[in-house]
Amino acid sequence: MAAGLGYKEFATGEVLTAAAANGYLASQVVMVFADAAARTAAITSPQEGMISYLKDTNATQYYSGSAWVSIGGSSSPLTTKGDLYTYSTTDARLGVGANDTVLTADSSTATGLKWAAPAGGGMTLINTGGTTLTGANVSISSIPATYKNLQLIIRNFLPATDNKGIGMRFNSDSNTRYALTFTTGVAAQAFDRTSLDLGYANDNAVGTGLISVAIPDYANTTSWKIATGDVMTVNETTTTSLNYRRGFYAYNQTAAISSITLLPESGNFTSGTAFLYGVQ
Repeated sequence: MAAGLGYKEFATGEVLTAAAANGYLASQVVMVFADAAARTAAITSPQEGMISYLKDTNATQYYSGSAWVSIGGSSSPLTTKGDLYTYSTTDARLGVGANDTVLTADSSTATGLKWAAPAGGGMTLINTGGTTLTGANVSISSIPATYKNLQLIIRNFLPATDNKGIGMRFNSDSNTRYALTFTTGVAAQAFDRTSLDLGYANDNAVGTGLISVAIPDYANTTSWKIATGDVMTVNETTTTSLNYRRGFYAYNQTAAISSITLLPESGNFTSGTAFLYGVQ
C-alpha cells in the first residue's frame, strides 16, 4: 500500500500496520487528494490547522477553521502583469488597472478595492481648445463651480493699437468694484476700477508675450475674490525686450465667479488665445 491514500481516523485498539502507517499516518501530515471534492468526501468535519494537497490544481491548502485557504505556490490567482493578490471571501485576483488610474478603497466591490481616476489634483481645460481673442472683448462663460481654483493663461496677446494693454472682468460686471496693486503691501486700497489691468502695454505687431493669472477659491459665495498675475508683454519700443510686472487683483463681490471677460485697453484684439483651467 503506497503513501497518499487519503484520510483515516484510527479506532481505539486498532492495529497500526506498516501499510496503514505509510498510506495514511505519514501522508496525513499533508493529506493528498485527487481534488477538492475527494477531500470533502473524505473529511466531513475538517479541523483547524489541517493541511492538504490537491493533485488536480497542485494547490497546498490549510483549514482556517471555516474554509480551505491556499498557502501559495502555483495556486496563485494572478495571471497578468500588474495583477494584485487580494481577498474577498477567498483569495482573489484584481486585474491591473488602466494607465494613470490609482488603487482606491471601495467597500461596494467584492475585494474592497478598485482602479479609478485620481480624485484630486491636476488641471482641466474648461474652454476646450482655448478662446481666440478677437473683437472688442471675449468672454469665457458657464464656468463650473466644481474646482478649487482657476488658472488663466493668455498667449500671444496682440492689440490693434500700439502700446495698449489688456483688462479683465468677472461675471460681466463693469461697475467700479475692482482694485489692483503692484506693491508687496497696501492699506486702505479703494475699489476704484471698472476692470483689472493685467499688464503693461504690448507692441501691436509682435505678440509673443505670456500672461498667467491664478484665481483661488473662486466658487465660494461668502468672501471677496482675489487673483495674482505674472505678466510678460513685448516692449512697444524695442520688440526684442520685454515688459514685466506681478499684480495683485481684488473684486469686492461675494458671488461665485461664473464668467471672465477679457478686453483690450482700447480698440479691438488682433490676436491671442486665452486658456482657462480648473484646478483641483
